[in-house]
Amino acid sequence: MSQSLGWAEAAFLGLVQGLTEFLPVSSSAHLRIIGPLLPSGGDPGAAFTAITQIGTEAAVLLYFRHDILRIARAWFASLVPGARRGDPDARMGWLILIGTLPIALLGLMFKDAIETSLRNLYITATMLIGFALVLAVADRVGAKQRPLSQLSWGHGLLFGLAQAMALIPGVSRSGGTITAGLLLGYTREAAARYSFLLAIPAVLASGFYQLYRSWGQPSAVAAGPTLLATLVAFGVGYAVIVWFLKLVSTRSYLPFVIYRVALGALVFVLLGLGILSPL
Repeated sequence: MSQSLGWAEAAFLGLVQGLTEFLPVSSSAHLRIIGPLLPSGGDPGAAFTAITQIGTEAAVLLYFRHDILRIARAWFASLVPGARRGDPDARMGWLILIGTLPIALLGLMFKDAIETSLRNLYITATMLIGFALVLAVADRVGAKQRPLSQLSWGHGLLFGLAQAMALIPGVSRSGGTITAGLLLGYTREAAARYSFLLAIPAVLASGFYQLYRSWGQPSAVAAGPTLLATLVAFGVGYAVIVWFLKLVSTRSYLPFVIYRVALGALVFVLLGLGILSPL
C-alpha cells in the first residue's frame, strides 16, 4: 500500500467484511476490490482479511452458541469408550471436522499462492461471475428437500471441498458451500446453516494463525485499525446472520447472482480503464 490504512478506512473495511462474510458474494473479494479504491490505496492483504474474519466468526459463535455447545458436548462424549455413537449432535461434530479437512490441507499446500498470485483481480472478477452462474443453476435445479439431519459423510466432505474453493477471492465460502448443498438437494436454510457451522474451525484457525504470524511485524494495516475493523465486522456480521437466515427460508438467491455478475463486470471495466491494478 502507498500509505498505512487509517482508522476510518479500517472501520469501513470492517463494515464491508461484516456485510459480506455470510452472503454468497465473497467478503475477501470485496476487501480486495475496495482496498485499492480507498485514499490510502492498495490491497489490505490476506492477513488483514483473515484476522477481521475472526470478528464475523465470533458473531457465528454467539448466534449459534446453544447449537455449538450441544454439538461440542456430544462430540467429546463420543470419544469415551463405550459411548453411544448414534447421537446426531456428535455426528454433526465429526461431519464438521471432516468437512474442514479439505480447506486445511489445501490452505497449507497453496499458502503462498493464496497470499499472492490468487489475489489477482482478473481471477477475482472471473470467479465472481463464474460462480454466480453456478449458484444460479444450483438454486434453480436443486431439489431443496433434504434437512440437515440427512447430511451424510460423503456430502459432508463435498461441502468441505466446496468451502476450500473459497481460498480464491471471488468464490465465497458461504456461496461455495450453499451451492454444493443446493446441488445435493438440501434446503436453502439447511445449506446455509451448515455453511455457518462448517466455517468456524477453518476461519478461526486461519485468523489466529495470521494474527500469530503478523504479531510485531510490519503490516499494511496497524494493530489498532485491524482490531477496530474486527470489532465492526463482529457487530455487523451478527445482524447479517439474523437477516440472512430469515431471507433464505423464503427467497431465492437470484439477487445475489445478479449482484455478483454486476460486480465482476465492474471490476473488469475498472481494470480495463486502469483504475484498478491486477496485483
